[in-house]
Amino acid sequence: MRIQKFIAECGVCSRRAAEELVLAGKIFVNGKEAAVGMDVDPENDRIMYSGKRLYIKACDKQYFIFYKPRGVITSMKRESEDEKRPIVADFIKKIKGRVYPVGRLDRDSEGILILTDDGEAALRMTHPRYHINKTYRVTVRGNVSENQLAKLRDGVLLDDGMTKPAIVAIQSQTSEKGENEDSDDIYTDENIRIVKTALHITISEGRNRQIRRMCEAVGLEVMLLKRIAVGEILLGRLKPGEYRPMTEAEKAKLMKSLSLPYTSPEKKGKTLSETKHGKPVHRYGREKSVNERRFLKQVKKMK
Repeated sequence: MRIQKFIAECGVCSRRAAEELVLAGKIFVNGKEAAVGMDVDPENDRIMYSGKRLYIKACDKQYFIFYKPRGVITSMKRESEDEKRPIVADFIKKIKGRVYPVGRLDRDSEGILILTDDGEAALRMTHPRYHINKTYRVTVRGNVSENQLAKLRDGVLLDDGMTKPAIVAIQSQTSEKGENEDSDDIYTDENIRIVKTALHITISEGRNRQIRRMCEAVGLEVMLLKRIAVGEILLGRLKPGEYRPMTEAEKAKLMKSLSLPYTSPEKKGKTLSETKHGKPVHRYGREKSVNERRFLKQVKKMK
């Protein structure tokens, strides 16, 4: 077994992050510094990380849905002891075992993060080969023209290349009446102004701050960015800072989309959502917005 896959199977981190640990000289095999791509024998080799020996987890893998609030860093460890900004690890202290976020959401964005100790699933969720869609509710300032929508749908040229076509729809618009210089009556129909527009945008790539950069490239100012779905896994009715275990149905959908086998346990029961305080709540299953559900159905048909 390759060293990076072994580390991921132990639940330490994703396979890509495991490669970084090896390159940083933090992994040792039988007393010697490990190298990326080397083969290890999980039963006979002694693999060490931070002074502890690593073992492949024998228990079932864990999968959670977490609502990352704005201002929270997508990380399980602070860069320094002086770092005061909140991180994901601050909200999931009651989860037993080591899980980690799959992919990232930038600090100013909010929404769904999948947490797991399944290294293979994490790798596939972030690998371009599997084309796992991510759907966002993006609130932008002002109106959005048909030309801007067309550019987002066709692909936008960024500094790191052309983006793939996105699925984009206007979800809602907020308007207000303002003063019209050509009229004494400020309450005419002609001077209604769109102050903000909510878009649903689905992409299959995972570039850094991609949605924000796409919007900026077509002249849109992002006011709020919220990821509402990863593939067919929905954020549902969780509130910022809350998390819950995936249902068996959600696990089955996820594994199918990743071309991984999944056997549901014999005993099936309802799972409870858990708040950041560890109290059980019964909020999960459906999106709050009917428009969001309709849009996600449209995305599924267009895949």
